[in-house]
Amino acid sequence: MLGVRKLGEGTLEYVGQMGAMGMFLLRSVLYTLSPPLKFLRVLKQIRFIGFQSMVVILLTGSFSGMVLGFQGYYSLSRFGSDAFLGPMVGLALIKELGPVITALMVTGRAGSAIAAEIGVMRISEQIDALELMGLNPYRYLIVPNLLAGLICLPLLTAVFDVVGIFGGYMIGVKLLGVSGGTYFAEMANYVEMQDVMEGIYKSLSFGVIIVWVSCFKGYFTGIFSGYGAEGVSKATTQAVVLSSVLVLVWDYFMTSLLF
Repeated sequence: MLGVRKLGEGTLEYVGQMGAMGMFLLRSVLYTLSPPLKFLRVLKQIRFIGFQSMVVILLTGSFSGMVLGFQGYYSLSRFGSDAFLGPMVGLALIKELGPVITALMVTGRAGSAIAAEIGVMRISEQIDALELMGLNPYRYLIVPNLLAGLICLPLLTAVFDVVGIFGGYMIGVKLLGVSGGTYFAEMANYVEMQDVMEGIYKSLSFGVIIVWVSCFKGYFTGIFSGYGAEGVSKATTQAVVLSSVLVLVWDYFMTSLLF
């Protein structure tokens, strides 16, 4: 009976947390759609989430494209189809690897910092102080991050795709001898606008997921993840893990059901 009771308590706790996450997202969206907006805070978060993530995106994008160039060339050359290296690299990056890897990198670099920052504000009672001063914590903390995530993720994904395609070009054309004209000509023939829009839609949804989970875990530090420094560390870890898992799960559902 004790085991059944613990199972029931755990189930109720998870269901309650899921409901709290849903209400948190709903309130965040409603405040985002209604003025006024903290434009300076939005610009600050765009710089933090977007510009300061650029180096990581450039590195991961270039090496991902290089790996795809190597693996794609040796796989396609077995069937005499190495001329299709360009479309293979382009489609793989634009539809899947670009949005997903970009989201995972932003989660590790920016999502963890957002969760930790808001978590520290919660345990140090700074969020309570904002409420006492008449400031809405959602408008001041959550909405700028949500708008910045929606703006930055598609742009970072586009940078990742371009750098990755160039990395594949450097390996396939400059190192392995594939024709440069063939590389880009076949890519233009097989990559359609629908493929590009698929990657953009995915990156937009990933931006919402990352900010939603990170802000929620930080905002409710002390309720769902314990108090003090240990609570902040747990909230940060949970934010990164849950965001990464949700990105991969949602990517599957978008790919299988919507596209």
